[in-house]
Amino acid sequence: MAKKRDYYEILGVSKTASKDEIKSSYRKLAKKYHPDNKETGDEAKFKEVQEAYDVLFDDQKRSAYDQFGHAAFEQTGGGPAGGNPFSGFSGFGEDINLGDIFGSFFGGGSSRARRQTGPIRGEDVLMRLRIDFMDAVNGKDEEVSFDFDDDCPHCHGTGAETPDDIKTCSTCHGRGTITRQQRSLFGVVNSETVCPDCGGTGKIISKKCSVCGGTGHKKVKKTQKIHIPVGINNGQQIRLQGMGGAGSNGGGHGDLYIEINIKDHQYFKRERNDIHLDVPLDFVDAILGTKIEVPTVNGDMLVTIPEGTQPGQVLRLKGQGIKDLRTGKPGDQYIHLDIKSPTSLNKKQKEALLAYQEASKKEESRFAKFKKMFKK
Repeated sequence: MAKKRDYYEILGVSKTASKDEIKSSYRKLAKKYHPDNKETGDEAKFKEVQEAYDVLFDDQKRSAYDQFGHAAFEQTGGGPAGGNPFSGFSGFGEDINLGDIFGSFFGGGSSRARRQTGPIRGEDVLMRLRIDFMDAVNGKDEEVSFDFDDDCPHCHGTGAETPDDIKTCSTCHGRGTITRQQRSLFGVVNSETVCPDCGGTGKIISKKCSVCGGTGHKKVKKTQKIHIPVGINNGQQIRLQGMGGAGSNGGGHGDLYIEINIKDHQYFKRERNDIHLDVPLDFVDAILGTKIEVPTVNGDMLVTIPEGTQPGQVLRLKGQGIKDLRTGKPGDQYIHLDIKSPTSLNKKQKEALLAYQEASKKEESRFAKFKKMFKK
């Protein structure tokens, strides 16, 4: 049997990580390894990440894991030193509630049943929005449309045709759980489970809503205005609170996360908050120097090309990049000079270059200096 990896290692968090840090890491890894992700999807790793999150995000399970490791969740025991973590207990009475003993360690028993019968928050939902390059640079307001499980207008979320069709469950008497007794080596053991008749709601619907079929929700097309902040980068998300999946048992909706995908620009290339731009330049302007108006994400800017500029030289325009999403501090723009020599010359151009060549004969050419290096 393969040895299980450490849950903290799987999520890439420290043992002192907060619940927010655990949740943030889980979201990133779940998105990366989800089987639907054609590039990095990995079903085995996705299940591994899900298992680690289920334990570390639950305070009781995390406490048990920190104390006993993976052995805390093995049915055959195996606490510290391979023994049963409860082997030190003795003298149990005749009436024992498994949830009181094992629930605090495993998250099971009655404590688990109570969580299932209470309000359950809906799932978070992820959608992607593709925007233009300059909209990410300057920011803008955008309208997005998405499917939303709204409360049914007929039953107002109850799932019943009328209020009189909602009855208290006769099996659990509205508790949502039932207690079963079973004899064991410990004596009579009480185990609390979710009521099989009402599913933990404590209510029975005698006649389901004719509009939603008893779900309590109706799928609608919702349009929401969102603000795309200045400087947002590819893959960053905008959160719409309460716009995710519907909850159950009176639980609220989850959140909707909108992941921003930015279209490439024809000329500008983004690197964090910096901009890179290839600029063509005639070789004469590079030799003699000149002034040119260079496009930036903030508009055209007059730039001095120094005399004797060489091919591949890079000029930096400080503060002409993209403003940082959090600090507002702008990056820089880098101009990559692409110096071109002409492929054909007219008569006057040839004469001028020949005159330059003649004037330079007294000086040793660069190639001649280069060739001498091989004769040493």
